[in-house]
Amino acid sequence: MSSPGEVFAALGDPVRRHLLTLLVQGELSAGSLVEQVRARQPISQPAVSQHLRVLRESGLVTVRTDGSRRIYALDPAGIRAAGAWLAALLDPLAGVEQPLDALATELARGRRAARRTAHRTAPAPDTWPRQARPTTGA
Repeated sequence: MSSPGEVFAALGDPVRRHLLTLLVQGELSAGSLVEQVRARQPISQPAVSQHLRVLRESGLVTVRTDGSRRIYALDPAGIRAAGAWLAALLDPLAGVEQPLDALATELARGRRAARRTAHRTAPAPDTWPRQARPTTGA
Protein backbone atom coordinates (compact mmCIF):
# COMPACT_ATOMS: atom_id res chain seq x y z
CA MET A 1 0.00 0.00 0.00
CA SER A 2 1.18 3.49 -0.77
CA SER A 3 1.48 6.33 1.67
CA PRO A 4 -1.53 8.61 2.25
CA GLY A 5 0.40 11.35 0.45
CA GLU A 6 0.67 9.25 -2.71
CA VAL A 7 -2.98 8.22 -2.51
CA PHE A 8 -4.22 11.78 -2.16
CA ALA A 9 -1.83 13.03 -4.83
CA ALA A 10 -3.42 10.45 -7.14
CA LEU A 11 -6.88 11.66 -6.13
CA GLY A 12 -5.90 15.26 -6.84
CA ASP A 13 -6.48 14.88 -10.58
CA PRO A 14 -10.07 15.14 -11.87
CA VAL A 15 -9.49 12.51 -14.59
CA ARG A 16 -8.34 10.00 -11.97
CA ARG A 17 -11.32 10.77 -9.75
CA HIS A 18 -13.58 10.22 -12.78
CA LEU A 19 -11.90 6.89 -13.50
CA LEU A 20 -12.57 5.81 -9.90
CA THR A 21 -16.24 6.77 -10.16
CA LEU A 22 -16.51 4.69 -13.33
CA LEU A 23 -14.95 1.69 -11.55
CA VAL A 24 -17.50 1.89 -8.73
CA GLN A 25 -19.86 0.08 -11.13
CA GLY A 26 -17.45 -2.85 -11.33
CA GLU A 27 -14.56 -4.08 -13.44
CA LEU A 28 -13.97 -2.33 -16.74
CA SER A 29 -11.47 -2.85 -19.51
CA ALA A 30 -8.91 -0.19 -20.27
CA GLY A 31 -10.58 0.38 -23.65
CA SER A 32 -13.97 0.93 -22.05
CA LEU A 33 -12.46 3.36 -19.54
CA VAL A 34 -10.77 5.30 -22.36
CA GLU A 35 -14.07 5.54 -24.28
CA GLN A 36 -16.01 6.74 -21.25
CA VAL A 37 -13.41 9.35 -20.27
CA ARG A 38 -13.14 10.56 -23.89
CA ALA A 39 -16.92 11.00 -24.01
CA ARG A 40 -16.54 13.56 -21.26
CA GLN A 41 -13.34 15.35 -22.35
CA PRO A 42 -10.72 15.18 -25.09
CA ILE A 43 -7.86 12.98 -23.88
CA SER A 44 -5.58 10.50 -25.58
CA GLN A 45 -5.50 6.78 -24.87
CA PRO A 46 -1.88 6.99 -23.62
CA ALA A 47 -2.87 9.77 -21.19
CA VAL A 48 -5.70 7.64 -19.76
CA SER A 49 -3.28 4.71 -19.46
CA GLN A 50 -0.87 6.95 -17.55
CA HIS A 51 -3.67 7.97 -15.15
CA LEU A 52 -4.58 4.30 -14.64
CA ARG A 53 -0.92 3.51 -13.87
CA VAL A 54 -0.83 6.24 -11.21
CA LEU A 55 -4.03 4.87 -9.65
CA ARG A 56 -2.58 1.35 -9.69
CA GLU A 57 0.73 2.42 -8.15
CA SER A 58 -1.07 4.37 -5.42
CA GLY A 59 -3.01 1.23 -4.47
CA LEU A 60 -6.46 2.50 -5.47
CA VAL A 61 -7.06 0.13 -8.39
CA THR A 62 -5.98 -3.33 -9.43
CA VAL A 63 -5.41 -4.67 -12.92
CA ARG A 64 -5.58 -8.16 -14.37
CA THR A 65 -5.16 -9.44 -17.87
CA ASP A 66 -7.89 -11.23 -19.78
CA GLY A 67 -6.31 -12.33 -23.04
CA SER A 68 -5.05 -9.13 -24.60
CA ARG A 69 -7.29 -6.90 -22.48
CA ARG A 70 -6.39 -5.21 -19.22
CA ILE A 71 -9.26 -5.23 -16.73
CA TYR A 72 -9.29 -2.61 -13.97
CA ALA A 73 -11.17 -2.67 -10.66
CA LEU A 74 -11.20 -0.66 -7.45
CA ASP A 75 -8.83 -2.00 -4.82
CA PRO A 76 -10.97 -2.19 -1.64
CA ALA A 77 -7.88 -2.23 0.61
CA GLY A 78 -6.59 1.01 -0.90
CA ILE A 79 -9.97 2.69 -0.68
CA ARG A 80 -10.36 1.58 2.97
CA ALA A 81 -6.88 2.87 3.83
CA ALA A 82 -7.70 6.27 2.32
CA GLY A 83 -11.01 6.34 4.22
CA ALA A 84 -9.31 5.38 7.49
CA TRP A 85 -6.77 8.16 7.06
CA LEU A 86 -9.58 10.68 6.52
CA ALA A 87 -11.56 9.29 9.47
CA ALA A 88 -8.49 9.76 11.69
CA LEU A 89 -8.62 13.47 10.87
CA LEU A 90 -12.15 13.66 12.24
CA ASP A 91 -11.43 11.63 15.37
CA PRO A 92 -7.70 11.77 16.15
CA LEU A 93 -8.16 9.90 19.46
CA ALA A 94 -10.01 6.94 17.93
CA GLY A 95 -6.83 4.86 17.99
CA VAL A 96 -6.31 5.39 21.71
CA GLU A 97 -9.91 5.03 22.87
CA GLN A 98 -9.59 1.38 23.87
CA PRO A 99 -6.25 1.82 25.72
CA LEU A 100 -7.79 4.74 27.63
CA ASP A 101 -10.72 2.53 28.63
CA ALA A 102 -8.23 -0.05 29.90
CA LEU A 103 -6.40 2.65 31.84
CA ALA A 104 -9.67 3.77 33.48
CA THR A 105 -10.34 0.16 34.52
CA GLU A 106 -6.87 -0.17 36.05
CA LEU A 107 -7.25 3.11 37.94
CA ALA A 108 -10.59 1.94 39.36
CA ARG A 109 -8.97 -1.35 40.46
CA GLY A 110 -6.19 0.58 42.16
CA ARG A 111 -8.67 2.77 44.04
CA ARG A 112 -10.64 -0.29 45.20
CA ALA A 113 -7.45 -2.01 46.37
CA ALA A 114 -6.36 1.13 48.24
CA ARG A 115 -9.75 1.32 50.00
CA ARG A 116 -9.55 -2.35 51.00
CA THR A 117 -6.01 -1.89 52.32
CA ALA A 118 -6.95 1.26 54.26
CA HIS A 119 -9.98 -0.52 55.76
CA ARG A 120 -7.86 -3.48 56.88
CA THR A 121 -5.12 -1.36 58.49
CA ALA A 122 -7.40 0.95 60.48
CA PRO A 123 -7.40 -0.03 64.17
CA ALA A 124 -10.59 -1.48 65.55
CA PRO A 125 -12.56 0.92 67.82
CA ASP A 126 -11.82 -1.29 70.91
CA THR A 127 -8.10 -0.60 70.57
CA TRP A 128 -8.36 3.20 70.57
CA PRO A 129 -6.99 4.91 73.66
CA ARG A 130 -9.72 6.06 76.05
CA GLN A 131 -9.07 9.77 75.43
CA ALA A 132 -9.25 9.27 71.63
CA ARG A 133 -12.54 7.37 71.68
CA PRO A 134 -15.36 9.17 69.97
CA THR A 135 -18.03 10.36 72.37
CA THR A 136 -21.68 9.78 71.85
CA GLY A 137 -22.72 12.96 73.58
CA ALA A 138 -24.02 11.32 76.79
